[in-house]
Amino acid sequence: MELRHIRYFLAVAEEQNFTRAANRLHIAQPPLSQQIKALEEDIGTALFFRTPHGAELTDAGQALYREVSGLPLQLQQAKETALKAANGETGKLRLGVTGTAALHPAIPAVIRQYRRRYPEVELTIEEANSLALAEGLLSDRLDAAILRPSDPDPTQLIVQHFLEEQLVIALPSSHPIARAHDTIDIAILKQEPFIMTPRTLAVSLHDAVVHVCQEAGFEPIVGQPAPQIASILSMVSAELGISMLPESMQQLAVKGVVYRPIKKTSIKVELAVAHRAQHPPKPAINFAATVNQQRVAREALLAEKPAISLTDINQD
Repeated sequence: MELRHIRYFLAVAEEQNFTRAANRLHIAQPPLSQQIKALEEDIGTALFFRTPHGAELTDAGQALYREVSGLPLQLQQAKETALKAANGETGKLRLGVTGTAALHPAIPAVIRQYRRRYPEVELTIEEANSLALAEGLLSDRLDAAILRPSDPDPTQLIVQHFLEEQLVIALPSSHPIARAHDTIDIAILKQEPFIMTPRTLAVSLHDAVVHVCQEAGFEPIVGQPAPQIASILSMVSAELGISMLPESMQQLAVKGVVYRPIKKTSIKVELAVAHRAQHPPKPAINFAATVNQQRVAREALLAEKPAISLTDINQD
């Protein structure tokens, strides 16, 4: 029994006439009659009584009709389900986000935009440092990630630029420089210990801090290591040192910590979206496309308003 036989059978059963069924199917009547005869031979019994005015279902035909009448709708639904999966409109997206990116307004904005565009995709989010996120992509634990790219990133990943951030200094609020200056020349802090995330956990951010200091003519004094932003800010508040962080971290209002912009530095830190290069799932590709669309919109907005602040860029 073939699918076309079922389609022909249903047409004759519902039209109760071979001629009308043939017109509905856009075929000639003789081939239709031949196909119905072939179906009856395959099943081993007659399905229709041929009458002068058309065709009526036999008991066997009625039983078959009850079994297969819903099949075309089921097949159409199955086709639509398969197409939606192929287009990434259903399925899962396991998304990783680095902790130093989560507070940037563009990150929840792009996730929100993706969710509105693909509401049937099951989204789960994991927070980790960029190295762990890259490893998660390579081990198939994650499908896509927003991370800070390192140089070089694994060749098995496609890494797409999203945005850049200025760095700011985080100081104890009791620090005399914090009270006296709005914009800080980093060179006056060269004797201060810098609280930093170890390079093994955050390559790009660690290197950016070092490069800013080197640009100002000194090597940073490395203070207490801290694996997370929360622990960095806690140590700064405890007056154990200072730190240099992406500007979006200013949204973390920690008692005893103030943030100040850095004078005369061209060094920024980057955020990117990444997924596997080989056979990435379609939801990951769609997420990367959503990120790219927001990147283009952000760059156009920044070109129009050079002095725009982070909180202004929160697009849906």
